[in-house]
Parts: sequence; structure tokens; C-alpha cells
Amino acid sequence: MKTDLDALVTALYVHLDDHVLPWRQRFSRPGRPRTLTDAELVCVAVAQVLLGCDAERRWLRIAAARIGHLFPRLPCQAQYNRHLRDLGPVWVAVACWLARATPTWHERLRLMDGTPVRCGASRVTVNRSSLGEIAGYGHDTSHHAFCWGAKLMLVTTAEGTVTAFSLAHPKELDERKQALHLLHLLHVRPPAEGPCPIVCDKGFAGAGIEAAAARLGYVLIRPRRHDEPEPAPGQVVPSWLRQRIEAVIWRLKNQLGLERHQARTTEGLWARISQRIVALNAAIWHNWPIDAPVKRSLIAYDH
Repeated sequence: MKTDLDALVTALYVHLDDHVLPWRQRFSRPGRPRTLTDAELVCVAVAQVLLGCDAERRWLRIAAARIGHLFPRLPCQAQYNRHLRDLGPVWVAVACWLARATPTWHERLRLMDGTPVRCGASRVTVNRSSLGEIAGYGHDTSHHAFCWGAKLMLVTTAEGTVTAFSLAHPKELDERKQALHLLHLLHVRPPAEGPCPIVCDKGFAGAGIEAAAARLGYVLIRPRRHDEPEPAPGQVVPSWLRQRIEAVIWRLKNQLGLERHQARTTEGLWARISQRIVALNAAIWHNWPIDAPVKRSLIAYDH
């Protein structure tokens, strides 16, 4: 498994340094030079997620033994955290490049769903946290409970690659408005002609959102609600297709540690979410160059 991780990190660094982030190296920053370049930091952050180290201090204590042969110079915890938070637009660029580099990007089918990201469990955390501009009280439908946090919206391929994502306040933007905002601002459509069908859940029902999505070139496909007539046999949404994005959300939250993000600022929360999405896309993207027999987002590295 260590050999597989070395191959993934090496291939990711080569492609990032040559094709995705060469423009970042031209700009000089004030102060002391950083220990790692942006491409190296992304690779170290991906290795952290794939090896299951949620805490940055613990990761930097064991990183030398895990990836020290690839990155002999590693920063301290404070510099590592600041560098991660400074890479706001870089995370989106890397995630989108990895999504476009997978062959399933050219398929028109997309999956869309939203999930709450819990940021606090006590009133003291709500009052003292710096996440007030992005976090608020909302309803976690999957667990039938109210929670304090942000709303994460994902658009993925049928394979599980995240092609677009956004983070919003659960009160300022409800699920429908956030979905339209994501479809309008981000280029989530594949380079194929014709309308792009998006499979979603019953929460996106409504003539308004369906008409707005149609104007943008998307067709929303969802299960029927209880107050709607029975669909035709050829219009039934396969349940297994809806479960794929649920599996992606479960993998991000549990296997890749998104539920244990420990962020206390908006920049830190965005960096930790993006870090895990990039790690997921990198694992799926690496399946194609190595000709893995099963193209799936299964992450299984030695911890």
C-alpha cells in the first residue's frame, strides 16, 4: 500500500507542477520563503487525508516516517496550517483539473446532493467560534436532528468524482437556492452536446427550480413525491444511482474524516473540506493511469 501511495503522490505532484500550478511559482511573497511549494503542499495534504491523520500536529510528527523519502523538508504546524488556509482558489483549481482529467467527465450524467457539515455541538462553541459568517442552525435530514454548521453542496459524476462543490450558510441559502447558485456560477457541465441530466433527491422538487435549471441547460431527475402521480415505467429513477452520491458523502465524512475537521475559522473549514475533496478526486483519477480493474473511489492505504 505504501508503494501505491508513493505512486499517487508522485504522479499528482508532476501533473500539478507542470500543468495546474506553474503560474503560482512566478509570484514572490513577502517574508521568509515557504518550506513547500503549492504543488508540494497539496500532495502532502492529500497524503495526510489518505493516511487517516485528522490532526495536523500528529500528521507532522509521523509525516517524516511516512513520506519523508518524498518530501525531506516539512514545515512546522503553524506554517502548514497557514499555507493550507491561503490556498483557497488553488483547491478549487486542483479539484476541477482532477475531475476533467478522468474519462467520466465526458459523460453527461451528473449526481447532486447536499449535506450539513457540523461545526459545533455546544452553545459555548457557537458563541466563541469564528464560523458565524458561514455556519448556522439547520436540519440534518439524514439523522433527523438540528445541528449548527454549514451546508455543503456536491455535484459528482456517476463514478463519484466531485466536479463542483460549494459551502453556504443553511439559513441564508436553502438547498434549492444553493443548487441554482452552484449550477449558475460553476462550470459543471461536461464538454458534450445536449442537456445535462442531474439526478437529485425529492428536496429539489418544484416547478421553479426545474424551470431555472432548464434555462441553464440541466434536467433534474428525482424520485416522485407522495403527492405526485405514479411515473411511467421508463421514468423511474434507479435507487442504486441515487445511492452513489450518498456513498460519496459517507466516504468524505467518515473514511476521509470530514466529520472530524476541527475547523474554527471560515478559511480553515473551506481548506479542510477542499483538502478531502481533492484527495477523493486524486484517488479516483489515479485509478485510470494504473489501469485499476475496478474504477471506484475506495481509499485503502496503510495507516
